[in-house]
Amino acid sequence: MNTLFSLLPIILMFVIFYFLLIRPQQKRQKQVKQMQADLQKGDKVVTIGGLHAEIHALDEDTVVLQDGDGPRLTYDRSAIREIKNNNAQ
Repeated sequence: MNTLFSLLPIILMFVIFYFLLIRPQQKRQKQVKQMQADLQKGDKVVTIGGLHAEIHALDEDTVVLQDGDGPRLTYDRSAIREIKNNNAQ
């Protein structure tokens, strides 16, 4: 019984870390994966490097981006950080 009470603070600390740090990070990763899977041709996106462009073509693991009349650049899907709202400027 004494060992249970001595281990209780450590167990409680792991539970708190799980709910405050690990679980929210897992939810965020799941949302990012879903966003990257839902990409469509014509979506305006921002890459992790800060490039603002429009999706010109999609492949299983890659996307081809074009910024206006500029060159077409090929990126991995995982390089897409967010989809920009078409109404935002």
